[in-house]
Amino acid sequence: MSTTESGDQMATEESGSPPVPLRFEVTVLAVTDVDRAKAFYVGLGWRLDADFPVDEGFRVVQLTPPGSPASIQFGSGSTTMKEPHQGLLLVVDDITAAREDLISRGADVGEIFHLEPGKGPAAGLDPERRSYFSRAVMTDSEGNQWQLQEVTDRLPGRVERTDPAPLAELLLETAKHHGEFEAIAAPHNWWDWYAAYFAARQDGDTPAQADKAADAYMKEAFDVVVSR
Repeated sequence: MSTTESGDQMATEESGSPPVPLRFEVTVLAVTDVDRAKAFYVGLGWRLDADFPVDEGFRVVQLTPPGSPASIQFGSGSTTMKEPHQGLLLVVDDITAAREDLISRGADVGEIFHLEPGKGPAAGLDPERRSYFSRAVMTDSEGNQWQLQEVTDRLPGRVERTDPAPLAELLLETAKHHGEFEAIAAPHNWWDWYAAYFAARQDGDTPAQADKAADAYMKEAFDVVVSR
């Protein structure tokens, strides 16, 4: 077996069939003060997905970091964990910019360090700015520790190939809806409307909602106004 084979290839060879999709969705954090933790992460600009006070002793709060498909949850009555997490990872494109932004939002972020192979942590950015090497530690209001890790290039096999079929279906749908817009709109760049519609659909909007979002974008950004 080649050393360049991906985990999916290895699993398929061993079992005879590809594994079912398993999407990592949520990490549960231990917190001592739910409102304080919520305020901390909202202050960082994380999206508040839910705050469900089910009853007097059970509450679930969920937030998602910008650009992340996975979320965090915490609350009361939802876990027996007492100790804060350590070693949670937040991947960033530019660790210097990310650290400065988090500090400006009130986060406690340590100095940047890098990993020297065979030696361990060393102060400052990786001299060659190698992907995966530069890090910094952020501690939340409850003592949970996150490592910021700068990743600019993924190792082979670490990114799943996107199935083009759903994208093709969405592009076809977008083209049909844009045709209705184009028939009544002033001359414009079709890709601008496409991008707004496409983004809205990927964010969970219905086709009708995506139409309104794309129309509103064209009005606000390019003064292309339609009435329908």
